[in-house]
Amino acid sequence: MTDRAPWVIVIGAGPAGLLLGLMLGQKGVPVHIVEKGDRIDDRPRATHYSAPALRELHRAGVLEEARRRGFIIESISWRKLDLTYLGGFSQKVFPKDDKELMVCLPLDRLGQLLVEHLNYLSNVDIKYRHEVVDIGQDDCSAWVEVQTPTGKQKLRAKYVVGCDGASSKLRRCLFGDNFPGFTWEEQIVATNTYFDFDKYGLDDANFILHPQHWYMAARISKYGLWRITYGEEKGFSNEELIARQTMKFEKFLPGNPKPEEGKYKVESISPYRVHQRLAEHMRVGRVLLAADAAHLCNPFGGMGLTGGIADIGSLYDCLIGIYEQRADESILDRYDEVRRAMYNNVINPISSANMRRLFSLDPDTATDNDEFLMACKRAQADENFSREFQRGVNAIVHDFTQYYKSG
Repeated sequence: MTDRAPWVIVIGAGPAGLLLGLMLGQKGVPVHIVEKGDRIDDRPRATHYSAPALRELHRAGVLEEARRRGFIIESISWRKLDLTYLGGFSQKVFPKDDKELMVCLPLDRLGQLLVEHLNYLSNVDIKYRHEVVDIGQDDCSAWVEVQTPTGKQKLRAKYVVGCDGASSKLRRCLFGDNFPGFTWEEQIVATNTYFDFDKYGLDDANFILHPQHWYMAARISKYGLWRITYGEEKGFSNEELIARQTMKFEKFLPGNPKPEEGKYKVESISPYRVHQRLAEHMRVGRVLLAADAAHLCNPFGGMGLTGGIADIGSLYDCLIGIYEQRADESILDRYDEVRRAMYNNVINPISSANMRRLFSLDPDTATDNDEFLMACKRAQADENFSREFQRGVNAIVHDFTQYYKSG
């Protein structure tokens, strides 16, 4: 814990907020991380980190430990409902020590890892049970009013950063309910399930194309636990969606298992709606937004998680440049402009295409009509193209140090 006045207040102790706090704290910046909960969120959520996210974990000094606690993905495929292979790619085309090999580690476990590293920093303080109720700013500072167990407090810093997720209080303080974009009509159900996909020869991550029974099955542990996320018809309540789970699994899982046969075990289940949305701005004066507080996309392809962590790396470069007097505050306008463009030009179109591909294509003709699947087929035969194709996600990386003052 630190008694120093913070230079930055980060709202939200999810992995995005913790990572920003860690990276700034390692440079000596006084940081307060404000969290409305009484502990780090331990719900299993997103799991896969591709190259832009891994770059930031490496800069924070936690990548090697994240790889040890999780595992490296070997291969990803797209298939028909009967598991016929349509296309995919393998990370075996890269050296084994490549720092950008896709890693699987559930987000709650990354959060635990980040907290362990933060505990070594005396200049970073995580304040639990501090719920933001209002914000404000002037020419010199920004502040948040928080409700705590001992009453209301006002916390002040040079900058306030919202990393408080999809329902961000900070974003709503800035823009009210205005969060441009749309909500998908298709409903999603995510489960963590023990099931023996290996005996069917599936890859570490698999996307199944079908007009009704589309789904993703991705290995999320070394011990047989899989994230099975599937689409559902619109109009059902959460209770009805949960009740339909056994029927859905019997329809689309290999072997059509009935629940009484004991061939799978559902550890958790969560129906939810998915969105494609981007805040009006990611900078309003001394108040900044990042990750899910700033933008949302569907989970098929990991663009939300990777894009959010890329935001953190970009914002870190901007803030540390200002703190070390190597950049002026105009770099934050660049952050707003560039990161929003990355969402509009890369993250939103790619993630939207990832989801539509699962239910809108005819699986029998998809490899002849879909440019992405045609590229997957080419990657199977051409290792150089495969490497280039897989590294395409680095399009969302931007070097903000180019805007530092010369010298």
